[in-house]
Amino acid sequence: MTRHTLSLALACFVQAACTRGTQAPPLRLGTTTTVDQSGALALLDSLHPTIPVRVVVGASGTIIRSAAAGDLDVVITHAPSLEQRLLLEPGHAALRCPFVTSRFAIVGPAADPAHVATAANAAEALRRIATVRARFISRADSSGTHIKELSLWKSAGVAPAVPQDTWYVQAGGDQAATLRIADERAAYALADLPTFTRLTGIDLHVLFTADTALGNPYTLYVIRSASHDSAAMRFSSWAMANWRPRLLAVRLPDGAAAFAPAAGECAPPVAVAGR
Repeated sequence: MTRHTLSLALACFVQAACTRGTQAPPLRLGTTTTVDQSGALALLDSLHPTIPVRVVVGASGTIIRSAAAGDLDVVITHAPSLEQRLLLEPGHAALRCPFVTSRFAIVGPAADPAHVATAANAAEALRRIATVRARFISRADSSGTHIKELSLWKSAGVAPAVPQDTWYVQAGGDQAATLRIADERAAYALADLPTFTRLTGIDLHVLFTADTALGNPYTLYVIRSASHDSAAMRFSSWAMANWRPRLLAVRLPDGAAAFAPAAGECAPPVAVAGR
């Protein structure tokens, strides 16, 4: 299985290697940086899918827009509002499979100057950060993490403004890069827990997780314009039967499950059923 980001084009020799010995081009699987950096893609590699796969990694917003344009066959993303608006409502998804869920956490320095750890909920935690103007590092990249962060600020009744609010820093990078910036600046950030726990050499602490609003659902979609639809459908069945159970067995350092099953079964989206 080959992998690249949307900002990089695959070299011709890599594409040739993907298709050598197969009649059809590899399945184009688009997924997010947290699926990559959490170790979930490495696990997929180790399972050796029977269907040749070329993986494209990017922020959820970028992946979803590429899928809507017909450039991907299957996607796994974690931005429900964007998925609804850009994939489901226009009828671009032929199949929707609730895949797994992880959890977000608000992380920050051990000193916790905003007293995030004692907040009643995630919205209050962010409101405390804004009140004391403690530094917060945002991914600011239309990723699922960024979209979740924006929804939490909205719930908190806070609208950070750039550049006026100098405490609010837009990193414009992936999850790992954003967390390293937060670590360097002793700042707060929103983090996907399985990704955060794999990072080494940082002093940030998990400060707040106790809110159902911090759920992080991943959904697999087969895109209606898939160039070889049957392969996309076969991959979705294989992923649910083989990849997902292995993900559910992954544990965080404290022994808790890194991923939980997402409720529901694979089905054509209601909005496009019967089309």
